[in-house]
Amino acid sequence: MRLACIYGHSVEELFHLIDFLRIVRRPVFVITVSWYGNNYHGAEKGSEGAESMTLRIGTSEAGGTFHTQGMAIAGLFNRRPPDKDKCVVETTLASFDNANLFDRGEIQFGFMASNWIGRAKDGMAPFTHTIALRMVSPTNAGPIFFVTLAHSQIKTVSDLAGKRIAVGPQGAGMAEHVRTIFNVLGIPFDSFTPVYLGFVEGAEALIAGDVDAQFQRPIPNRVMTDLSERADVRVIPYAPGQIERIVSQVSFYRGIILEKGAFRGVVEDVPQVAVVNVLVTHERVQEEAVHDMTGTIIENLDTLPQLNPLFKGLKDLFEPLRSKGAAGLEMGGVPLHPGALRAYREAGWLA
Repeated sequence: MRLACIYGHSVEELFHLIDFLRIVRRPVFVITVSWYGNNYHGAEKGSEGAESMTLRIGTSEAGGTFHTQGMAIAGLFNRRPPDKDKCVVETTLASFDNANLFDRGEIQFGFMASNWIGRAKDGMAPFTHTIALRMVSPTNAGPIFFVTLAHSQIKTVSDLAGKRIAVGPQGAGMAEHVRTIFNVLGIPFDSFTPVYLGFVEGAEALIAGDVDAQFQRPIPNRVMTDLSERADVRVIPYAPGQIERIVSQVSFYRGIILEKGAFRGVVEDVPQVAVVNVLVTHERVQEEAVHDMTGTIIENLDTLPQLNPLFKGLKDLFEPLRSKGAAGLEMGGVPLHPGALRAYREAGWLA
């Protein structure tokens, strides 16, 4: 399904549209995001005779973290003059799926959790060969956390051994996070029952008592908000020292505070683990396209959090460029694309 050139809509109206499409179970669709009034109908000749292109951004399931972030970035990118490249947002199964779409040449940009990009670059399982990813930009550091019903006897993450946990869709990135975190904590993956469900279905299973806990993606997300309004829930804390162990051993995680009142049931600040999510591209993508996409993000570091709260703290994620140079963003050993390097130098983030 394609929704082409949407005019005059607010971000909130577009997000409601996303939710509607998710409810009626339209599994895959492409949106040419144009809420700022740009018109684009495929390749056209620009003022200098150059042909503009449609750039595709792989995101996640409709309404997911990556999808809503992609909507915001695409809207800003598409504000550019009519002769410039435009982009469309594609719903996918997130990180792993996006890496494979890059490999097949079906997308030019894609969101990935930073724990996946090094594996894709090196051809490590579950990838069967190397994929020539290149870094563009960090997008957020979002808390990923386990939630259970308020009356549950589960007190800390260690108590999840032997339990049924909704870990997200089969083949998506959330289950890999569970595997990584549990590996650090010495909890074997075969010591609990992973239940592979979409986030909406996982929330329903928690309410029904069919699972004991659900692993949730970064907030704000509508599924978590709806779950907390329908049931008494609480976030499962880590035992003392566990977050420090995880962050010290896994480079793509950060410690974060899930703040009191983040959603109903969070009655105090709760330390949690956050993953750095990133926008990546492929080495074959033209330098100018990557330069322009990176430039759009840099120019809107203050605007993006206003469009989508998931971008809160985005500017802080660029600070490693000042202290570590390009290596500050080359997570998993994935180098910055030459177009991104040029954009960061022009903006003064890199010398």
